[in-house]
Amino acid sequence: MTGPGLHESVPDERLSSVSQNLSDLPDVSTLSYEQARDELVEVVRQLEAGSTSLEDALTLWERGEALAARCQSWLDNARARLDAARAPADGQTSPPADQRGTAAARPDHDPAAEREAALDDAAAALPEEESA
Repeated sequence: MTGPGLHESVPDERLSSVSQNLSDLPDVSTLSYEQARDELVEVVRQLEAGSTSLEDALTLWERGEALAARCQSWLDNARARLDAARAPADGQTSPPADQRGTAAARPDHDPAAEREAALDDAAAALPEEESA
């Protein structure tokens, strides 16, 4: 459906510029894992709703990419801490994560596919909408 009637049933807060709202949000680099994950879930929900302009959808997508990267950074750091905690007591260390066959060491490693999978996981975490 196109024309002026399309946006009349959409609440005013959803018609406000996404880029304006995002400028009020904290810098992604300051977010905890849980904060970044929760915001990523919300970004995915908004994108899947499809009620934003193209420009706002691109802004949301960019924020989502940054949030997914932040989550991955937290997970990578957590893995490194676990590896350090599990290091043998005799002073020998485990090989770095990227030498043990993790995604980063594999020649077929695709960060974009991993981010897409993270977005899919976040979308799967959203509650199902009830049919009217």
